[in-house]
Amino acid sequence: MSVERHYDREFVRTFFTSPTAVEGEDDSAKMIRSAARLRGMQAPDVWVPDNEDATAPNMRDEGIQNIIDVVADHGADFPGEIHPRMVWHRESPGTRYQGFKHMMEVADPENGAIEHIDGFVIPEVGDIDDWKKADECFTIVENEYGLEEGSLSMSVIVESGEAELAMGDLREEMGKPSNNLERLFLLVDGEVDYTKDMRAMTPTGELPPWPELRHNTSRGASAAGLIAVDGPYDDIRDEAGYQERMTENRAKGMTGIWSLTPGQVVAANTAPLPPKTGSWLLEVGDEDVELTEEDGRQVYDGPDLSLSDNGDGTYTLAVGGDERTLDEDEVTEELLEMTSYVPSMNDIVDSMEEFEAAKAAGKGAIAMTQAATLVVDGVEVEVSKDRMWDEATYQAAQTPVALFQDVYEHRPDQHEELEEMYGADVVERATNVGN
Repeated sequence: MSVERHYDREFVRTFFTSPTAVEGEDDSAKMIRSAARLRGMQAPDVWVPDNEDATAPNMRDEGIQNIIDVVADHGADFPGEIHPRMVWHRESPGTRYQGFKHMMEVADPENGAIEHIDGFVIPEVGDIDDWKKADECFTIVENEYGLEEGSLSMSVIVESGEAELAMGDLREEMGKPSNNLERLFLLVDGEVDYTKDMRAMTPTGELPPWPELRHNTSRGASAAGLIAVDGPYDDIRDEAGYQERMTENRAKGMTGIWSLTPGQVVAANTAPLPPKTGSWLLEVGDEDVELTEEDGRQVYDGPDLSLSDNGDGTYTLAVGGDERTLDEDEVTEELLEMTSYVPSMNDIVDSMEEFEAAKAAGKGAIAMTQAATLVVDGVEVEVSKDRMWDEATYQAAQTPVALFQDVYEHRPDQHEELEEMYGADVVERATNVGN
């Protein structure tokens, strides 16, 4: 049985933070004023005016006023959700009180911002009792200003071992009459402070990758019907590393990631979407090499694999330093084992529509064939594989399409870019398939 969700979005790709007040500038709100004007693929699903780590402590009161002014002026037109990040700390009552007062200021209807704000982000949470303290502050704010209880969502940043363990308590605690934890929206990893809390060290001083934390956060979000978001990737020039991190995360069920620049927002907005065109990959050594399509054939052009036709019904296949003589069936089988296919959006929609038609005709499972002509050193080899599609396969294939449908529904400012990417026909079919 799936867990009930208490909000509209099922997927969040981008969590974009920007400092609320920049010291020494004529306009201290310049960063959030600029962020509020982002549109299309440059605009995040969740924008976080950050009044905590991104803003100096002596600027945070001014930062709150900047949030109010900018959101009141631009919030109605911002295409994503707006979730300001307040100060909070599990071990500091004074910090928690400051965060509560700031929420009260932002939420005051007289200031004109709260109608455009979807919730608040709470950092540095501790055990589940600390999450409840934050939730109670939200409830007080809502009651103070006549807002519906639970209307302000709460997202937390997992930055300590306590918070990581607390995720295991959510299923039991959410829904109790003594709290409003159903307001929870995002579980966001904060690897920097988590590293400090765990007293972890690496030889270079770089952050550990923390795959366990990312897995646990994704699992905690799935169990509680929430959305998991990875923490910041602070090497903003390492585009390949950012892409690799997102690929690893999606294999864990974690679609969202923190974005520090508009460039990272574009990368994170587009990376989870199915590609425009499909591609064949050939596993050579420890790498998957994308093959080049030429006249409908898939061509490998690299130094680590060679194939020659011996003219007597046998072939010589060399992979790295390993050279073998194989017959036609053996070389076909060997190359088939080395290949994989990354389906395009159109491929996925085609397969789903074909399965839906078969199911309507009374079939519970059908075989889908993938075939290609591989070319290595001018030698052609025909490969094909059948994949059995049943209801479970269909549901798994539906996830990237469900993501697309969620984006299409909630981000109309991206419709034009999506149609440019896929074509109007594919977009129309993708919005309707599976419904």
